[in-house]
Amino acid sequence: MSKTPQTLRARAEIDLGALRANVRALRGRVGPDVQVMGVVKADAYGHGAVPCARAALEAGATWLGTATPHEALALRAAGIDAPVLCWLWTPGDPWDEGIRAGLDMAVSGMWALDEVKEAARRTAQPARVQLKADTGLGRNGCQPADWDRLVGEALTAQAEGLVKVTGVWSHFACADEPGHPSIAAQLETFHEMLEDAEKAGVEPEVRHMANSPATLTLPETHFDLVRPGIAMYGVSPSPEVGTPADFGLRPVMRLVGSVALVKDVPAGHGVSYGHHYVTEGATTLGLVPLGYADGVPRHASGRGPVLVGGKVRTVAGRVAMDQFVVDLQGDEVEPGAQAVLFGAGDDGEPTAEDWARAADTIAYEIVTRIGPRVPRVYLNARREL
Repeated sequence: MSKTPQTLRARAEIDLGALRANVRALRGRVGPDVQVMGVVKADAYGHGAVPCARAALEAGATWLGTATPHEALALRAAGIDAPVLCWLWTPGDPWDEGIRAGLDMAVSGMWALDEVKEAARRTAQPARVQLKADTGLGRNGCQPADWDRLVGEALTAQAEGLVKVTGVWSHFACADEPGHPSIAAQLETFHEMLEDAEKAGVEPEVRHMANSPATLTLPETHFDLVRPGIAMYGVSPSPEVGTPADFGLRPVMRLVGSVALVKDVPAGHGVSYGHHYVTEGATTLGLVPLGYADGVPRHASGRGPVLVGGKVRTVAGRVAMDQFVVDLQGDEVEPGAQAVLFGAGDDGEPTAEDWARAADTIAYEIVTRIGPRVPRVYLNARREL
């Protein structure tokens, strides 16, 4: 007998209608000639890459972005033929398959350009590459001192028919901190590196730098394309930038567990490993079958908020691998009742940002860490007419 969403042990409800609305809201924040890339790396930040990619494209995104080539190839295997940029390559990665799949592949250094050229020779077709500039993030990307060589070698490979340089791009370090001096410095460096590339002969199809916070707050960074990631899922890049509602965005994921057990216990009763929580008086405990193996952060032990029985409770004691406990304080709650860890907040439930504060982390991590043992239940899967 198949289980309905209401009878699952736990579930992550993914509102694809909200995701489509978020993409439309993001499109409304950029100029008519600026394209939107829906970033679906890390299984769409835990929401499910293929359904979210399709919903984003339905709402007007024209590109998709992934970190790894395997994520990008999975989109192709699902029949998605929109332009896809993947940017985190390592030596020996499947360049041949990427070329055959028509992926745009980021190149940050000579080793990558050399590997992609060899793959182009093997496949007898040119590779689509986008040159990534390290403008100050200090992570992936080519340093300004090495940029002229990389650009020159890429143009030589293009003249030989091995590659087609389709883009020049970079990534911000502190766009989620309004007014941070690195923002202007990185933008200036990007303009300089872009100008150098174009003077050398690069004619990019797209130039891009804006992640979610830059898409929302820095119109001067939008160029030809923006790359919203977390914002597409209705989560703010940071409290300093603003709340989702400030930007017309709605959280897409709602994490729910079904209360597995309710029992009365006496005063002085220890709860969960280490007895870091001891009942002050006779009370009622509720067991929620979600734990750190499902992505509930152990760092939120004793602090994580949960809506149960119409009230927001706090995790009592430690989060265990498969379960945690809430003190119901004598309230009558039946087994099978909903325990809502986070959602949009419409019904008084906590949000992912609330859990981020409880775990001393960011909301990105809260949604992305929800594990595969938690089934995704897709709501509003049909496109609105």
